[in-house]
Amino acid sequence: MLHKALSGIKVLDLSRILAGPWCTQNLADLGAEVIKIEHPERGDDTRGWGPPYLESADGSERMSAYFACCNRGKRSLAIDFTTAEGKAAILALADEADVLVENFKAGTLRRYGLDYASLQARNPRLVYLSITGFGQSGPMADKPGYDYVFQGMGGLMSYTGQPDGEPGEGPLRTGVAVVDLSTGMYATSAVLAALFQRQATGAGQHLDIALLDVAVALNANQGANYLFSGRNPPRSGNAHPNCAPYEVFRCADGHLILAIGNDAQFARFCEVAGLADLPADPRYRTNSARIANLPALRAVLAQVFATRSRRQWTDAFDAAGVPWGPIHSIEEVFAHPQVRHRGLLQYAEHPVLGRIPMVRNPMLPGSPTTTTDAPTTSLAAPPLLGEHSA
Repeated sequence: MLHKALSGIKVLDLSRILAGPWCTQNLADLGAEVIKIEHPERGDDTRGWGPPYLESADGSERMSAYFACCNRGKRSLAIDFTTAEGKAAILALADEADVLVENFKAGTLRRYGLDYASLQARNPRLVYLSITGFGQSGPMADKPGYDYVFQGMGGLMSYTGQPDGEPGEGPLRTGVAVVDLSTGMYATSAVLAALFQRQATGAGQHLDIALLDVAVALNANQGANYLFSGRNPPRSGNAHPNCAPYEVFRCADGHLILAIGNDAQFARFCEVAGLADLPADPRYRTNSARIANLPALRAVLAQVFATRSRRQWTDAFDAAGVPWGPIHSIEEVFAHPQVRHRGLLQYAEHPVLGRIPMVRNPMLPGSPTTTTDAPTTSLAAPPLLGEHSA
């Protein structure tokens, strides 16, 4: 079972906010012992990123939803490493650690003798992960950076949003910190690979993961589109840049997503929509032709979608094997039968805060349940600040 895959691995987590904690939460979910180091007074910045908060019955303790989403399964030690006593405590923990994760500005921990070179000399097997905005070297290495900055700087926002000339035009950020989250996932993979490599070499290494690098990599097909064509991808709203029709359409009573991925699916859709002659039209016969003539195709489909309700369309799509999807609120997501069946909503029990709702790590197997409010005994709650210091 993957939830015990990293049993015996000790992780020293000096990271804050989201990218680093997302990585270390993954490691905790996979069975590692994760010790989170927090400043005794401030703690992780996200402890104050609310509302909403979950409060204890007597109101003496509270935890932000933001902090809870990325810090389960960890123990919290309140240590100020800028003091001699705090530094000594960190050194003692690092001597026994397999992995150290930090996201301070490049060079910060060197001032306290907690950089990779200093710790590697004491513990050659240590896998030391540094997460920064711009990396450990280069002209911007000393600058801080947040997810929002890299959504813009890395190019994502340049093609996200409504096209020029349409209502609501302009660049748009994603609704969650996608660069932070993706950095946490890349970092997780890097740590696991370094641990695997250590089995062969006996040596740890310094991993340098930068949010800017991740943001550039996340452009994926849009980045490749530019590299192949030399043209900047335009903002295309809800439309896909390489597949058509692949976007949101308004039905008589709401919206749905039509996701046509090949010509055969387009032909089946046209049969359902009463547009059987469309696949023979040279303008729409192939995906490339549909992309080239998308405005005309969109106008035709907008008219026909408006003639039926969502239920009428989706029943017909299911019967014909046409890919589609709803646009759910978060409330609808957690009420959905498939989400409930997969056990994605889980609960951890905290001795002070009580039951804390959590989302199952998708890497771990689901456990279909008949009730969604049963505590999951294997799930450890996020810690209060300094909860395990004693």
